[in-house]
Amino acid sequence: MVVMIRSEASQEKIEHLKKWLSDKELIVREFQGQEQCVLGLIGNTNCVDKDMLKSLDIVESVSDMTETFKASNRKMHPEDSVLEMPYGRGAMIGGGNFALIAGPCSVESREQITFVAKEVQAAGANFLRGGAFKPRTSPYDFQGMGSAGLELLLEARAATGLPIVTELMYLHNLDEFLQKEIDVIQIGARNTQNYDLLKELGKCTKVPILLKRGLAGTIKELLMSAEYIMANGNENVILCERGIRTYEQDYARNTLDLSAVPILKSLTHLPVIVDPSHATGRADLVPSMTLAAVAAGADGIIVEVHNDPANALCDGAQSLTPANFATLVKKIEKLREVLA
Repeated sequence: MVVMIRSEASQEKIEHLKKWLSDKELIVREFQGQEQCVLGLIGNTNCVDKDMLKSLDIVESVSDMTETFKASNRKMHPEDSVLEMPYGRGAMIGGGNFALIAGPCSVESREQITFVAKEVQAAGANFLRGGAFKPRTSPYDFQGMGSAGLELLLEARAATGLPIVTELMYLHNLDEFLQKEIDVIQIGARNTQNYDLLKELGKCTKVPILLKRGLAGTIKELLMSAEYIMANGNENVILCERGIRTYEQDYARNTLDLSAVPILKSLTHLPVIVDPSHATGRADLVPSMTLAAVAAGADGIIVEVHNDPANALCDGAQSLTPANFATLVKKIEKLREVLA
């Protein structure tokens, strides 16, 4: 249920109403927009007399919410969410703050990650991505450097000031991620419906969670996965369209569903970004798909950049060179100027 509060309502009366609703064992979420306050009620709202609620002098309107996703619903939070980094490293995502997240698929060495970090920063990136723990289809492929890779990411962050985005695969690594102040915790496509992990990310931290769409996940399933995190206390979620598995197998790794961007933007207040690297699996397709994502209204992109793609230990075929990334950033800036 969504309760729109009149703009002239006093905070004292709003607090009194929130307490009355909370006493009925409802979860009450308050969202303060530029012009008025919205209360979102989660739980068994049958205990509330809707007509009586409408009659209150501070209430403008009351409406039911039929969608199964609540906390992430734009009806609950009409304005775009703006996520700030928790450790004071400056960058923001959402509400017009465009995220340029770039870096190698996998951390391979100190020289590699530090060099790429400095190159993407110089080109305009405001986040550094890099995998320390890597989920791979084959058990014989490079699985990442693990904790040693996290340490190298911290060194690259210290050298550039860029906030880090890196993937968490297992719950037992969460404490390590929090101790090392990882700025954005990425949950990959294979873990999108690992609900135990999502619950703990809601309970244990307020660090932003970059949640990727499942390999064959629907838009609703992605939103419900976000709901697991938010319902457990962490409302700092970033949604990522990264391509889905379709009939196409010969010319692209996955099929990039760009229609998901405006659909998600209409349904949720959460930031929505696009990963054209994993979606296509081809570096030559990344620039055009990136620009298409910007035109579709994405709040950012996450792309793979490697200093030597031909010899990369992971996903070199989809990685841009630093020079190609710099060229792409200039095109993104021009396109965003036109769209503004």
